Amino acid sequence: MPHPAVRPPFRRKGALAALACAVAITAGAGLLLSHASAAGSPAGAAPEVVPPTAHVPFDYQLGGAYTPPAGVGAVSRDRGAEPAEGLYNVCYVNAFQTQPDALDWWAEHHPGLLLRDGEGEPVEDDAWGEALLDTSTAAKRARLAEIVGAWIEGCAASGFQAVEPDNLDSYERSGGLLAPAHNAAFAKLLADRAHAAGLAIGQKNTTDLLERREGIGFDFAVVEECGRYDECGDFATAYDDRVFVVEYTDRDFAKACASVGAKVSVVRRDLDVVPAGRPGYVHRAC
Repeated sequence: MPHPAVRPPFRRKGALAALACAVAITAGAGLLLSHASAAGSPAGAAPEVVPPTAHVPFDYQLGGAYTPPAGVGAVSRDRGAEPAEGLYNVCYVNAFQTQPDALDWWAEHHPGLLLRDGEGEPVEDDAWGEALLDTSTAAKRARLAEIVGAWIEGCAASGFQAVEPDNLDSYERSGGLLAPAHNAAFAKLLADRAHAAGLAIGQKNTTDLLERREGIGFDFAVVEECGRYDECGDFATAYDDRVFVVEYTDRDFAKACASVGAKVSVVRRDLDVVPAGRPGYVHRAC
């Protein structure tokens, strides 16, 4: 399938922000590097999974890759982008919804995997023009895991060390057709695929599933706007400060920095996460 176009990040009801705050790091810090691959493991052994180090300076580059600001040690980029050399790279995958320009592909090749309402029409996230994927049955979750799992394995092959599967909270926009348990079960399949490929996997937003994190297999978190919703501390505690926080306003950025900036990564980005040098670009860390 053609790689879907990147779309900007967003805030969902109950979702959190993931950002990174500036902390001095040395070029040789062991927290960066590439994930340990099968090449460095005994024959037949699973590759080592390396979660991010707490408080590593972070940049959120979903709107397009660019040279990271000085001092940054970790970045998140779309799965179609190249990883940043020498840094800890998180691969963005839209795992629970379609990208806006990929709906036709899903409708043609996998129409049964789109969540549909009582009239047979795809259920959409109106804010972003994305159709929800149907995680309601074990059979559909298994089929979806083959598709999204291949994307995740592509992230590993490209040199990423981790993956963030987005829209974990799609059940909130499903009109009651999906439940948290459905998405948790699908996330477990994705976590298994990520770990088998040598990737750490991050919980993307939503405090609703924090208590299920260990059962799912999440290793860290990427959260948006937790400063705005006073949720940063919940994620920091749950993940031993291995949290990337992203805020989109000065006020929320200040709140996040005040609450958790001394121990987790917090970054202020513009809402469209445009590349450096473009109009509207914002990048600050606490």
